[in-house]
Amino acid sequence: MIPVYRWRLAPEGLATFRQLRALGLRPGGQPVVAQVERPRRRRGPLVAFLYRIDLALPVRPMTPARRAALAKANVARQICPTCRRDAGYRIPPSLGMCVPCADAPQLAA
Repeated sequence: MIPVYRWRLAPEGLATFRQLRALGLRPGGQPVVAQVERPRRRRGPLVAFLYRIDLALPVRPMTPARRAALAKANVARQICPTCRRDAGYRIPPSLGMCVPCADAPQLAA
């Protein structure tokens, strides 16, 4: 079982994934060494996993092929599956279609 720390009480030398990324690092395959819990009122606590900073590896550089693949994936997320038009923005997964298509059934009613 891994240790659990309260929010802002984790020891030095440990960081969350986002904190590692801000430092230009990545976990690099190391296991989770602890977790930190932030209390919330309605739902259960918010949990973040902690990694050792000294075992973290530098972030891999963005290659031209990776950049092209990400651009292609982002363009695909802008195409509405209902009307097949480019929405001009990334379609949110909660809607699953562009805003005009999502509003169309409400307008007809």
